[in-house]
This record gives sequence, C-alpha cells and structure tokens, in this order.
Amino acid sequence: MQTLQEFWALVLDVWAHGFLGIEIGRLLIALGILLVFLVFRRLFTTVVLSRLKRFVSRTEGRFDDELIAALEQPVRFIPVVMGVFFAAEYLEPQGTFKLIVDNILRSLVVLTIFWGFFNAIGPLSFLFQRLERVFTRPMIEWLVKATKIGIVFIGVATTLEIWGIEVGPIIAGLGLFGVAVALGAQDLFKNLIAGILVLAEKRFHPGDWIRVEGVVEGTVETIGFRSTRVRRFDKAPVFVPNAKLSDNAVTNFSAMTHRRIYWMIGVEYRTTVDQLRKIRDGIETYVLESEDFVPPEDASTFVRIDRFSDSSIDIMLYCFTRTTNWGEWLEIKERLAYHIMTVVEGAGSGFAFPSQSLYVESLPDDRPEAFVPPGDEKDTSGAPAKQAAD
Repeated sequence: MQTLQEFWALVLDVWAHGFLGIEIGRLLIALGILLVFLVFRRLFTTVVLSRLKRFVSRTEGRFDDELIAALEQPVRFIPVVMGVFFAAEYLEPQGTFKLIVDNILRSLVVLTIFWGFFNAIGPLSFLFQRLERVFTRPMIEWLVKATKIGIVFIGVATTLEIWGIEVGPIIAGLGLFGVAVALGAQDLFKNLIAGILVLAEKRFHPGDWIRVEGVVEGTVETIGFRSTRVRRFDKAPVFVPNAKLSDNAVTNFSAMTHRRIYWMIGVEYRTTVDQLRKIRDGIETYVLESEDFVPPEDASTFVRIDRFSDSSIDIMLYCFTRTTNWGEWLEIKERLAYHIMTVVEGAGSGFAFPSQSLYVESLPDDRPEAFVPPGDEKDTSGAPAKQAAD
C-alpha cells in the first residue's frame, strides 16, 4: 500500500512540475488554446476571406483582386501567431523560458509583416510601371527584384536584432569578404555592370530579334543580372554574358523602320540600249507604284544601270519595303522577282549567267607533238602509215 502511495506521489509531482516547471495541465490547456485558434484560422479563411474576395471581384480594376490573393497566406498566418501569443500568456513562463518565448513571438510578428510586404510587391509593381518613360521594362523588373531582396534583408536583420545578434559587425565582415570575393569574381561584376549599361542604353528588349557578329543571332527572352538568354531560330537557347553584348556591336532587327531589298540583276550583253531602258523603266515603275514599297522621299530608292560585269550588264535595284515582318517581306520579294522576269522576257532579253571565253591567236612553234597511239597513225593523205619492220 505504501508503494502505491509513493507511485501516486511521483505522478502528482511530475504532473505539477511538468515541462520547465510548468504544470502539465496548464500545458494541455495552452495546447487547447492554440488548437482553438487554428480552427478559427480555418473559419476566418472560409468566411471572411471568401466574402472579401467576392466583394473585390465586383470592382473594375484587378489591383485589389491581385492584392487580396497576394496577402492571403500572410493573413491566414495571423491566427497562428495569435494562438501562440495567448497560449504563452496563459502559461506565464518565467526567467529564460519567458525571454525565449517573447523572442519567438516577436519573430513570428516580424515574419508575418515582412511576408505581407514581400507578397504585396507583385500587385504594387504597377507603381514602377510609371517609370517606363525613363527606364526600360527589364530595368523595372530588376528594380522590383531589388525591392524584394531589400525587404528580405531588412526582415532578416530585424529578426537577428530581436535575438540580440548585432547586424553591424556582420555587415562589416561581409564587406571585407565582398572585397575578397570581388577580386576573384571580376567577370561576374563586369557582366553585372554591362547588363545595367545594356538596359540603360535600351539596346534591345525581350522579344527583339538581334544579331551579334560571331556570337549569336536570335530572339531575346530574358535579360538577367549576369547573362542574357537568346533563343536561336533553331529553338536552342544561348546564354550570352552581358559583357559581350555591351562590348560588341549589336544589330537590333526589331528596331527597323523599313526592310531593304538590294539586288544586282544581270542581263545578257546582247541586250540593246532600248531594251535596257525598257527593263529599267518597267522595274522602277513597279517599285514606285506598289504600296508594298516606301516612296523615294522617305527612303532611298534606285533602279539604275550599274556596271558592265564579266558576263553581264548589271542593273542595281535598291529599295525598302514598308513591312519589317520577315514572312511578308519574303512574299513581296517573290512578287517583285516574278515581275522582273516578266519585264526582262517582255523586252526580248534574258538573264546572264557566269561564263568565260578563251581566245587563242597562235600556238607556240616549239609546242610538243600530240601523242598518237600505235595502229592509229595516219599520213597526211589519210592512208595508214607503214608499220615498223620486224
């Protein structure tokens, strides 16, 4: 009987002192408070946020819809923080445990606040779009990313300060470390600065067709901090360091106002002057009267007899189309080629092809004799020659 009493006394002692000197019953009640707030969190999400979403969906703009969607997760986390707070208040921790619980609560509050700020940057990015008159869209995207990084940095620094960790010495140490890294990562910083220069100069934008001689030709997809992704026409992605795009000449075909056609049309040398005039006038009339081509007052347009080549008389055609679309440009070139063939054939001429003529005035006297196989030799009269005696 005495043994049972000792065991029961042990159970009561454990129940009374529990964890860190807190009665187990109080711990269970604190856990129940936390569970109540978790249930409240689900109810809050189902009722309040759902009604709020329906309300903002009736408005015309999409800003409030995007903002509510972005803040949904941080707002749902608020009941959890409240549950931890009220559970801790009920437990009434003392000493070091109270300090730890207080720091945890403060850290959760900081997490919730900066989590909301971080998610709200997306919907609030329209404020940065007003800067497009000064900066390019990729630069604005960089600014949004930098803002998010700044929010994360401030949030982490605030949390460290709560736990008594001084941020100043850490930043100073990182500064010294950054100097050491910079010495070994010069290419990285060179590409970063080159990327900023490319964006500031507005050389190209995502979606532009560019060509860098000896490097790449294709469509720009993204302009990153270190490199730019260009999709070649065979659909293979190429990651080009920004330094190459900054130091080399970049041709931006998407920035063309017109697209050029520059041909040399070679006709035969037997073509007469009247035929040449008829061909030239026929081509020029088509180019000047067609709506596909830019008029001479807006862009240089020439149809001229240019030169006498080795095997042809060359007519230079130099003009620009109104469209810069590659497919439409090819169709215009095709119709122009059909018309040129019709004009040349209608004038009674033809297109020349490369050829060479060799004129021999005389042969040298000391030239070697032609080899005649035995049995095929003939004299000057045409009769077979006498064969050698046996």
